[in-house]
Amino acid sequence: MASVTADYKLFTPLKLGDDLELKNRIVFGPLSRGRANADRVPSENNEIYYEQRAGAGLIISEATGISEQGYGWYNAAACYNDAHVKGWKRVTERVHKKGGKIFMQMWHMGRQSHSSFNPKGEIVSASALRLERGHTRDANYQSQDYETPRALETDEIPGVVESYRHGAELALKAGFDGVEIHGANGYLVDQFLQSVTNKRTDKYGGSFENRARLLMEIVEAVKTAVPAHRIGVRLAPNGAFAGMGSEDNYEMFKYTMERLSTYGLLLLNTAPSHHALDARRHSRASSWQRSWKAHALEQWT
Repeated sequence: MASVTADYKLFTPLKLGDDLELKNRIVFGPLSRGRANADRVPSENNEIYYEQRAGAGLIISEATGISEQGYGWYNAAACYNDAHVKGWKRVTERVHKKGGKIFMQMWHMGRQSHSSFNPKGEIVSASALRLERGHTRDANYQSQDYETPRALETDEIPGVVESYRHGAELALKAGFDGVEIHGANGYLVDQFLQSVTNKRTDKYGGSFENRARLLMEIVEAVKTAVPAHRIGVRLAPNGAFAGMGSEDNYEMFKYTMERLSTYGLLLLNTAPSHHALDARRHSRASSWQRSWKAHALEQWT
């Protein structure tokens, strides 16, 4: 007997661009697992995990560190050297054997990292503002208060942008079918986007254009390594996780979405608003979520 779901559109192939076809329209979202080896190379557990989920048309990998500076999660996987590439290659090969496609989510933690992960013993952000609530884990998996980050100097930011371009280049070398830029959940890109964490007075702070500048420079750099129709961006316009949630978020993220829509990217992935800080903000976030959906459909379809 034919499956009752055989004719469901969800289970039909989807062609994206000229050379990327998904076997179905199911996308498995990113989930941090902490199963890599101590050298940040994906382990056999990572291989098994992704192989088991390769029934989805597209997998977005767990958040993956794209530099030593941006790394800060115990046993998270990374992709900034040849050993990492070889480890991820074993993962992508197993996904492809099952007929699936997989994108790497590129991650810089910014102020949510811990100095023990960094050879220079420091963490960086848009501004020198400590995350006041909650705790992080150090390189020995011990709970620690968040530390005060060092604000990136203006002339350091091109190096951050280059780390994303390099990460995207290595992702393709590792067999990934594309990449997603993690700009949500209070990590570095989000720290530049939101006024609550960005108090800069240079060309990366202040106006919507300036606060979005880092993300746009990253997108433009990544596009030199990966075709636009194989690039996604994740944003959290309503999120208050990790001390985020700015009064001008609606206008800021509307501007950001409009800018991103001009690049011909594959997808915009918006994180939910379940980390709202209070009832008033939660009510506003719910209203915004409906507006985001309408705006995203208008800009991205």
